Amino acid sequence: MSSIVINDLSIKFRLYHDRSPSLKDYISSFFRSGQKSGYSDFFAVKNISLKINQGERVGIVGHNGAGKSTFLKALCRIYEPVDGSIFVDGRIAPLLEIGAGFHPEFTGRENIYLNGAILGYSNELLKVLEPEVIAFAELEEFIDTPVKYYSTGMYLRLAFSLATAVHPEILVLDELFAGGDAAFVKKATARMTQMVDKANIMVLVSHDTNLLRTFCDRVIWLDHGQIKEDGESNSVIDHYIEAGLVA
Repeated sequence: MSSIVINDLSIKFRLYHDRSPSLKDYISSFFRSGQKSGYSDFFAVKNISLKINQGERVGIVGHNGAGKSTFLKALCRIYEPVDGSIFVDGRIAPLLEIGAGFHPEFTGRENIYLNGAILGYSNELLKVLEPEVIAFAELEEFIDTPVKYYSTGMYLRLAFSLATAVHPEILVLDELFAGGDAAFVKKATARMTQMVDKANIMVLVSHDTNLLRTFCDRVIWLDHGQIKEDGESNSVIDHYIEAGLVA
């Protein structure tokens, strides 16, 4: 039984006000008593507590800067909390920044193994997945070409194909995206629908409220790093739209 339990989660970033203080300035200010700090602390996520159970499809909405992506990255262990705890029972597949681990000098085939390792896939599993990943991305002719020569669509097709090659227990998505022409978008959308159906838990951040109504039975509204509302998807989305936060 997959589940996610979060207790009093807080994620803090440091905002520097000096554009580029020198090392000399930094050291001298450190020893000057009463010196005003050149930075301030900013809580992107503050005191969030919630539980997500097996079978739930959870959407997250909020204005830009509300803490949505930060929350997902903490859930995926990309960011460590300054306070609170995260307990995850189940294997997470994060589709956050697709292709972020690709090396431009490596070929498409080499990047399958590099990015696959970042995603937590074993070398043995990647050998099994490799033919299907290449075929789904429709890159057989270019797979041994360095990805720096790929078009944006080719790059994203390979990244999407690899990231969605294994069905996870917990699927975490920051905006649904599929790169490529109309035919590939249709194929990628079908694969995403299958992944959502098979996942024990799905957590989806999106600005597309219609998409959230379609895929999610529960929506969490984040505002300035805190939960403003958590409940049935249509009800929360209606309140979010009524607040004038949807363009």
